[in-house]
Amino acid sequence: MEDRLEDLSAALEYIDPSLLNYQEWCNIGMALKYEGASVDMWDRWSSQDGSRYHAGECEKKWNSFINTGITGNTIFKMASENGYISADYQPIIKGGARELFDDETVEFNYRVIDKSMMDYKKLPEVKNWNPVEDIRKYLSVIYSPNDHVAYCVKCFQDQDGKYHPGQRNYDRTAGRLMDELDHAKRIEDVFYDYDHNCGAWISFNPMDGGGCKIDNITDFKYALVESDTQNIDMQYSLMTKLELPIAALVHSGNKSIHAIVRIEASNEKEYSRRVDYLFKVCKQNGLDVDTSTKNPSRLSRMPGFERGNNQQYLIATNIGKESWNDWVEYIESINDDLPDPESLEDDWSNLPELAPCLINDVLRQGHKMLIAGPSKAGKSFALIELTIAIAEGCKWLNKWDCAQGKVLYINLELDRASCLHRFKDVYEKLGIQRPNLRNVEIWNLRGNAVPMDKLTPKLIRRAQKKNYIAVIIDPIYKVITGDENSAEQMAKFTNQFDKVASALNCAVIYCHHHSKGSQGSKKSMDRASGSGVFARDPDAMIDLIQIPLNDSVTEQQINKAVCDEWARTIKQYSPEYYETIPYDDFMSRKQMGGHLYDSVTIKRKLNDKQIEIITQQAELKASQMTAWRVDMTLREFPKPQQTDIWFNYPIHTVDTTGVLADIPLDEETSGWRKGKPLTQEEKNDRKREKQKNEKVERETQFNLAFEELSFEHGEVTMQMMADKLLLSKKTVQRRLNELKERFKTIETPGKDSVIVKTLDSMDK
Repeated sequence: MEDRLEDLSAALEYIDPSLLNYQEWCNIGMALKYEGASVDMWDRWSSQDGSRYHAGECEKKWNSFINTGITGNTIFKMASENGYISADYQPIIKGGARELFDDETVEFNYRVIDKSMMDYKKLPEVKNWNPVEDIRKYLSVIYSPNDHVAYCVKCFQDQDGKYHPGQRNYDRTAGRLMDELDHAKRIEDVFYDYDHNCGAWISFNPMDGGGCKIDNITDFKYALVESDTQNIDMQYSLMTKLELPIAALVHSGNKSIHAIVRIEASNEKEYSRRVDYLFKVCKQNGLDVDTSTKNPSRLSRMPGFERGNNQQYLIATNIGKESWNDWVEYIESINDDLPDPESLEDDWSNLPELAPCLINDVLRQGHKMLIAGPSKAGKSFALIELTIAIAEGCKWLNKWDCAQGKVLYINLELDRASCLHRFKDVYEKLGIQRPNLRNVEIWNLRGNAVPMDKLTPKLIRRAQKKNYIAVIIDPIYKVITGDENSAEQMAKFTNQFDKVASALNCAVIYCHHHSKGSQGSKKSMDRASGSGVFARDPDAMIDLIQIPLNDSVTEQQINKAVCDEWARTIKQYSPEYYETIPYDDFMSRKQMGGHLYDSVTIKRKLNDKQIEIITQQAELKASQMTAWRVDMTLREFPKPQQTDIWFNYPIHTVDTTGVLADIPLDEETSGWRKGKPLTQEEKNDRKREKQKNEKVERETQFNLAFEELSFEHGEVTMQMMADKLLLSKKTVQRRLNELKERFKTIETPGKDSVIVKTLDSMDK
């Protein structure tokens, strides 16, 4: 709850109370109360509106809010429309030129007009007004001949004397009306008698002839832009300066002009989104739009009619940009945040400084790096080793020098205790001093992981003043959204890393798993799972390929480990004797065995059983060692030679002996491993292990999806889960069958099944 309120508080910073109407202001208060905030939060925010704020008004209104149903999403929506990157609400606008992509929040900082520099145009006066020609031209521009037109020439007065539209007509098509107008001398010949005191109205979107409501609209072509609060010459100047794609501009016969703007939406939902965009741009550029005109079935003033002593006349047609797409592209092109092209000649003698290296000859500060490899490669340990190397300013893997600075390690996989113990184990095993522990900060998010597009703004807000030089994310499968094999979706996913790197001016480092199947013959670019975007996006890709150890190498490593452990034991218990051992003897198990008994056992410091245990532990640990070939693909530096390393839990070490250099990488298709063909039993074991890992991954994805949907919607239906996981409902049912101990469905006749957690799983 605290995080939610923190996010709401951050969102309110992007909403100016002075720009809201009364209802919008109340909605903010209702949303805050629903989310459990205090009235003080609403009051503090409201006080920014100096002209309208009154002490005590918020509290009085607050007490009247009961079960309004307006949630914090209202605040997130309003804030995101003004540039706030929300983790909880991200509106999507599709369609049209360079409109908005799926992963983009609508950022409204689109200023076209500098009002202080603007010369206002005077609205053209009507000359030789021809009412019949006005409405005929209007109909020909707005409608197709077969479109039914809804209009109103009847009105009534309310108790305040204000005129309102009465009964609508919608039985005639635009083609029929125009035919009748061709033979008319007066407007009344077609539209019959009307009240000259109130004028006439028309619906600017075509209808089906069955009514004049939203459901009767056949094409969401236009939106109405009008303002009742500004000088009419100012309205005209702003509308034309904004290059609005206006199909028809009509004088209302009173204090406003009505712009019928091409919106060209495919459905009502898209219409609503485009109108929001349109109104926000207008508002930011000084045009105070009447937001009550958002209804696509709304009536507008119809040209060709008198309204009191004034005329409802057609000012202009087809002005501004030709289409909605052209207009959006125009607005975006003026206000994009892309840099202008530069001349190389201008920069040749004054080149900008390159970012300093974070990892010498591998990665620069502010860039991105991916570590890819199969399971059991120790990728997480390699990232912890890198975290420590940067924090302490020492070598990574005892080979690559690192810059020193603060590092944020985002732990998505381990529980907090395990993660902290792992860091301590690696520190101690590396045997390095630790004067800079304060440079390591760990963000433990196991059980709280959210998709990367939602994690990004939360991360940026928390890290903005921390001065990290690197952010390490381990592992990314916990935060991936979309289809891993879709280049488009993964490009949007990896774009989140760019946002983090840019906002925090730090390197972003993360790990990912290999694709299925043989890796030995593949290029490093093709080994990472999913789309090639993963491998091609980062500035540095570190690829780990397992080296198949033959019996000879394995035996050699076991003997070396035993010799090293015996040498350590002798040094501990008989340091004087240790100094007498010839250098070459340290490499011989036979010779070191003799020294062990001479120095230790004879002196009765260790018995035979204790020596046997020491030996067995060394043999076991050595037999569990794995070997890996490090292949790098670098954007900023020349490709280095491959490096062979050992993973001796919990750290990696570079192979300095050269014993691994001549071992070819395993070709799984040949069926060989450690110099021997795989037995059927080994093949079955691999298959079972693979199936187990896949099941765990499916369960993890399902759990994450359920938690997200529960948070957003409360109730999780089968269809919602199918949409979230990009699966069919049949496949979701199979997942539920796998997870029947943790989830079940509740069936309701005539409704989609609801997914819930079982009581047993909730207890756990």
